[in-house]
Amino acid sequence: MSAVLNAISPTAGITVPRSALGAKGWTALMAAVITVTLLVPLLNLVVPEGSPLHLSDFAVALIGKIMCYAICALAMDLIWGYTGILSLGHGLFFALGGYAMGMYLMRQIGRDGSYKSDLPDFMVFLDWKEVPWHWALSESFIGQMLLVVLVPGLLAFVFGFFAFRSRIKGVYFSIITQAMTFAAMLLFFRNETGFGGNNGFTDFKRILDIPLAQPSTRMVLFVITGLTLIGFFLMARWLVNTKFGRVLQAIRDAENRVMFCGYNPLAYKLAIWTLSAVMCGIAGALYVPQVGIINPSEMSAAASIEIAIWAAVGGRATLIGPIIGAFFVNGAKSWFTVEFPEYWLYFLGALFVAVTLYLPQGIVGGVRKLFNKNAEVKA
Repeated sequence: MSAVLNAISPTAGITVPRSALGAKGWTALMAAVITVTLLVPLLNLVVPEGSPLHLSDFAVALIGKIMCYAICALAMDLIWGYTGILSLGHGLFFALGGYAMGMYLMRQIGRDGSYKSDLPDFMVFLDWKEVPWHWALSESFIGQMLLVVLVPGLLAFVFGFFAFRSRIKGVYFSIITQAMTFAAMLLFFRNETGFGGNNGFTDFKRILDIPLAQPSTRMVLFVITGLTLIGFFLMARWLVNTKFGRVLQAIRDAENRVMFCGYNPLAYKLAIWTLSAVMCGIAGALYVPQVGIINPSEMSAAASIEIAIWAAVGGRATLIGPIIGAFFVNGAKSWFTVEFPEYWLYFLGALFVAVTLYLPQGIVGGVRKLFNKNAEVKA
């Protein structure tokens, strides 16, 4: 059967060698990421603020936020780059994980809120007498962490089951994922749903009864985020090189041929789609305590489209490409907004156009092509 899968034409999709950067490249990359998770805490907590080597709290928060985005980009690569499913609604799963974490953090505020009530401030303002039913587990850290995984996972499973069973694909699938996200955003904007309405959740004080403002707490969150990104990357790398991963790539390139070979694409697509949603939910849960806010804007169409942009800019079907794309795009965005606040959108637009025209396979694809040219010249 492996020979049959190998015979399926790859011309319909993107063909990238499994070791796009070579063994040394992968090793160097992982060493760099691990070094960042260890080096950054030292530069922030140990090195004095007056030293040129000191890393500010702002820089640490920015890197932590981008690592959360990188997890989403990696999740997008699994479904788009390796399975050919373009989702424009992954911002929803990211936000659901963030809201699950935010609910716990809101209950951790306790009586330190503006109204000195056991209820979150927005509920007191709306004259609520008790928390709604869907906040039943909000005081339990373990309960809410289960919801971080279960809510995005179950929603993705149900949505994907009906969509894939109906064989909805291509641009039609992308449109309905964005419609689902937009509908959820409108729902979360309503005050009566119990999610803070337009303002969402903010002003967090503690996590596990430990003050969030402590530098050590923020650094622990940063390290956990880095290790989670590394773990997901290693899992994804292993997954795409298994038989399961080869079937996913065959589905991307020629789904009908896969069916004729006796495989059921529904099970494979549903599994990777659900896994991708769970990854985004975990990224959202890590994002909220570091950034300090979650609101319905995370479900906007632009937020979901940006996830696809990170994957495209870095290079689809490479795993490392989307991570690089997330850091590159968001790093450039942060720099442009500081240096050119009035023109940064134009710069970013020009950046995306340049990548589309000159790096159609993304940054990683361009680097690989350059190395191949150099190797041919030397030969």
